[in-house]
Amino acid sequence: MPAWAERPLRLAPVLALALAILAPGPGAAQMSELVSTTAFRVCADPANDPMSMEDGSGFENEIADLMAGALDRPVEYTWFPMATGFVRKTLQANECDVIIGFAQGHELVQNTNHYMTSAFVLIAREDGPLADVDTLSDERLADARIGIVAGTPPATHMARNGLVAMSRPYPLFVDRRYQSPADDMLADLEAGEIDAAIMWGPIGGPLVKRDHPGLTVTPLIHETLPPKLFYRITMGVRRGEDVWKRELNSLIRRNQAGIDAILARAGVPILTDMGTELKTVAK
Repeated sequence: MPAWAERPLRLAPVLALALAILAPGPGAAQMSELVSTTAFRVCADPANDPMSMEDGSGFENEIADLMAGALDRPVEYTWFPMATGFVRKTLQANECDVIIGFAQGHELVQNTNHYMTSAFVLIAREDGPLADVDTLSDERLADARIGIVAGTPPATHMARNGLVAMSRPYPLFVDRRYQSPADDMLADLEAGEIDAAIMWGPIGGPLVKRDHPGLTVTPLIHETLPPKLFYRITMGVRRGEDVWKRELNSLIRRNQAGIDAILARAGVPILTDMGTELKTVAK
């Protein structure tokens, strides 16, 4: 998942700040030296299927390979479970230089421009009565047993629509090396223990495409009340590394078609920037 006003300054301080930015000092030089010039160093979860995997099979691994190739550098990974302490023990510890997938606006990192917009999805049996449900206010969900990852934004919509009582929660923070709520949810759906599953699209879409051909994935892009269910995904870098961020922004812009192709092959539901419709991706 996927997450989630500057006070006015007087003219003199603004000019002073601008001059300070335009004339890099020792601090700026020191910050730029933290980024490797010999390898594309990626911070990643070793078992975050289908996004990042230690065997290189995740779609974020493919994106890392694409970016590294554009830089003519090898990829080097620092592996750590994406849970409490992930950013502190990887990126902030200078063990690596970029996190491939990070929600726009997250305060722990500096975000690049986004390379993907996606949304939470509803997954149901392809031949079942919920296959075409695309809003959580649909009356067909009234008596449905819905799997939901606890604490995620769709839970608020479920509560608003009276769907919580019959829902089945799955844990949000787990070590994916030993536990996979997404796989558990989809197994329960196929076994008939739940009637539908709601999960982050870049997780649910690829898992269904790869392992669950009898299920269908519908992006939840028609909700009109908050919280929003679509998010722009960026790459995360250390704060203060503006040169590195701009370099990555340029790489994303020049390789967007390749990134889209990787995501589409994986089964990620890719949306337009405003999250209102599916993005057309060249095959």
